[in-house]
Amino acid sequence: MIVRGARALLLVAFLLGVFPDVISSSTASNPAILHQQWTAQWIACPGSPRREFGVYYFRKDFSLSSRPQHFVIHASADNRYQLFVNGARVAVGPARGDLFHWRYETVDVSSHLQTGSNVIAAIVWNFAELAPMAQMSHETGLIVQGDTTRESAVNTNASWKVMESHAVQMIPINRKTVPFYMVVGPGIRVDASQVPWGWQDAGFVDTSWKPAEVLVEGGPRGVQDSHSPWMLVPRNIPMMEQTLQRLASVRRSQGVEISNSFLQGRSPVKIPAHTTATMLFDQSFETTAYPELIVSGGKGSLITLTYAEALWKGREKGNRNDIEGKKMLGMEDQFLPDGASQRMFRTLWWRTYRYVQLAVTTGDEPLTLDDFRGTFTAYPFTVRAAFDSGDPTLEKMWVVGWRTARLCAHTTYMDCPYYERLQYGGDTRIQILISLYMTGDDRLAKNAIELLNESRIPEGITQSRYPSHLPQFIPPFSLFWIGMMHDLWWYHGDSAFLQQYLPGMRDVLGWFERRMSPSGLLGRLEWWNFVDWTHQFNAGVPPEERDGQSSILTLQFVAALQNAADLESSYGNKSFAEQDRALAAKIARAVYDRCWDPVRGLLADTPARKDFSQHANILGILTNAIPDQDQKQVMQKVLADSALTQCSYYFRFYLFRAIKQVGMGDDYLSLLGPWRRMLDLGLTTWAEQPEPVRSDCHAWSAHPNFDFLNTVAGVEPAAPGFRKVLIQPYLGTLNRLAATVPVPQGSVVVKYTRHNNQLAADITLPQGLTGWLVWGGQKLELHPGEQHLQASRQ
Repeated sequence: MIVRGARALLLVAFLLGVFPDVISSSTASNPAILHQQWTAQWIACPGSPRREFGVYYFRKDFSLSSRPQHFVIHASADNRYQLFVNGARVAVGPARGDLFHWRYETVDVSSHLQTGSNVIAAIVWNFAELAPMAQMSHETGLIVQGDTTRESAVNTNASWKVMESHAVQMIPINRKTVPFYMVVGPGIRVDASQVPWGWQDAGFVDTSWKPAEVLVEGGPRGVQDSHSPWMLVPRNIPMMEQTLQRLASVRRSQGVEISNSFLQGRSPVKIPAHTTATMLFDQSFETTAYPELIVSGGKGSLITLTYAEALWKGREKGNRNDIEGKKMLGMEDQFLPDGASQRMFRTLWWRTYRYVQLAVTTGDEPLTLDDFRGTFTAYPFTVRAAFDSGDPTLEKMWVVGWRTARLCAHTTYMDCPYYERLQYGGDTRIQILISLYMTGDDRLAKNAIELLNESRIPEGITQSRYPSHLPQFIPPFSLFWIGMMHDLWWYHGDSAFLQQYLPGMRDVLGWFERRMSPSGLLGRLEWWNFVDWTHQFNAGVPPEERDGQSSILTLQFVAALQNAADLESSYGNKSFAEQDRALAAKIARAVYDRCWDPVRGLLADTPARKDFSQHANILGILTNAIPDQDQKQVMQKVLADSALTQCSYYFRFYLFRAIKQVGMGDDYLSLLGPWRRMLDLGLTTWAEQPEPVRSDCHAWSAHPNFDFLNTVAGVEPAAPGFRKVLIQPYLGTLNRLAATVPVPQGSVVVKYTRHNNQLAADITLPQGLTGWLVWGGQKLELHPGEQHLQASRQ
């Protein structure tokens, strides 16, 4: 079914070989932008419904006596926009937020300007009821504000021109072919004959366009008595990467001969009139990209693009490299050529795929496929870490893990790029650690902490995911919000940023404390108390007594109290720290007293001692609810007893924390069997859970990248912010390893060679960083610069 939006728009057109500019946001040079009412106004298309589907073109011609050295503008829109200057795309946004914190982008567009006539243009769309779950919205609108009077000619007001598009329609997700929870927005159908091609270029004739309708003056959050529903705040992350990405191969075709050279842009494919043809292309790995299809001729044709992570046989995927006997099922876009030459179809928003299928039906004219490619997009992380073990499987895991993490990081972290694109607290905590260890870039981490703080409700807890126009609450994920703040403090040391969130942290803890039962465990908690996707947990919720008592949920609260105590102490809040530590110790003791089974030597999931899981015992170790002297024996049982409820890929992150805590880190590499099996199945990103699985790309499963550096290479802080470093490698069966880990002071570089019980270590620390190498019962001091050390296992 196709939803016919009032009148939609195009897909953008650039000539063959021209790609979007990749730019960086800059800080405002004019402080008034942050504190005073803007002179620009929010504008819309007159006579068009503003809370229904629509796609709109906006333009403003202006003249310059000379090309300026700087020309800074600020822009935003609802739902989304792409901004052009003299035909060049200069911004895509806004970054995700909510109406109380609506992001705007700041860009210096001077390099795209010229003496004389210039044009600034934007395409704005509102997907209304089919908008992504992560999209907050009030109504369709656009705002552009010059930084100073020098740039005021581009301020949005009634002098801008606007045209409502009739070219685009929405294609809802087909629940018969995609029967899973999928909330990433619709596909689109574009009729090229309705597109005003060249609309974003200087010289385009817009005399038939309407003057824009003014909605309200724009202004920053906090300005006095603003009438604007969009409380503007500056974007705090860079623009997303956009890089040419060619498809790898043609896997099958029917109705037309096609070679791999077509995918290199060298061999156009001609499809005769009155022909039906289908082509299946393979990227060879999963990606997130804007597909770009360039065609000539073919008036009366219909081209359908379908995107999938893998092909399907029934409700299973099998080996992701195999296509025989399998079907293409997934999100769709459609393009109707108008017969002209070199028309580009480019989606308004990016798609996720490994496989792309083109299904073409031509009319009375032949159609030429000139080129088909993608523009990769994701958060612009730069990898600074390295891991070289000499083990080809581990090297492949390193690549697959980082790809998974990257595809789940855009203007927010997200659980998965194909199905949801939502920033969940439990997932995000792991994603932050991966990005810090792989890149040292903390901007998306800070953005996540800020957004989840903005989701808090008056009762105290955060929402489970945010932004999201449908509120959802998973109380344990509020505890992970505290955990991610602790992680940022411990691994990056940004105290000034975190201090503002301490009151919210106390509110979260208070919500849980008010729900304590007389037994000393948490009582019944509202909402969805998800812990892990495992068959023994109903909808991910662990066993509970009738009054809600659960050792697992309670110990997650204990862990958050311990994290909070560390943070409070670091800011000199002694009384809060002591209170949190005392409460944590009291609750941990209650869990042990009521849930420890002396016969099995394990913590039970509830005081009834009927259900047992890896989860309860992992948390008992990590919180020290289980006495130190028993922890290693408990951990050995956790690994050996298959009757316990087992951790999924996600919760194995905490399993691995526990094996390291009890000194069993050398077992880590032997526990990567689930990831080896995913490789055997041809996965190029890590899946959400074991087969059969919905999502093939889930960042919560990418934590081996963190552990390759933190556990195997053994590089971790010995003081907040890596003011000291502790290097304690757990090489398992490896005899050599080289790794690099970014830290706030620079990079820690390690190189190990092991022979029998001897370890040779070459270690380089950045200036000002000292610490220790621990191996085989020895603890050797480290100093800044290069050093060679020898250690023996005693």
